[in-house]
Amino acid sequence: MAMMPKRVKYRKKQRGRIKGEAQRGNAVAFGEYGLQCLDQGRISARQLEAGRIGSSHYLKGEGRIWIRVFPHKSLTSTPAETRMGKGKGEIDHWCAVVKPGTILYEIGGVPEETAKTALLRTAHKLPLRCRFVKRRPKV
Repeated sequence: MAMMPKRVKYRKKQRGRIKGEAQRGNAVAFGEYGLQCLDQGRISARQLEAGRIGSSHYLKGEGRIWIRVFPHKSLTSTPAETRMGKGKGEIDHWCAVVKPGTILYEIGGVPEETAKTALLRTAHKLPLRCRFVKRRPKV
């Protein structure tokens, strides 16, 4: 089941601009290894779910997976072959807005090679460039 918010104050949102780099959510916090986004853009709820399934199938129940982003933004579209006007279209799908540096997924409780392969499978499902990162030691 694709993720979406339970309730929102306003159903339809404006597109907005994605500027700058991630100021928060840019460090591995829960697991030992993470998948960090290198581009800015939007990731749909279906793509997030496909990535989760790809890595969890590879792990076969070992370890734990955390999804660090949530699809809060609604995207609308009008049907094909519809004339101009008649207002904003209905909600088509939900997406997460990500900036460069955002950690998308984290994995813990498995060896590094296993985590790397699992997160690589996840990265293939996503529309943005990603890289494998490890947890930084606390200073």
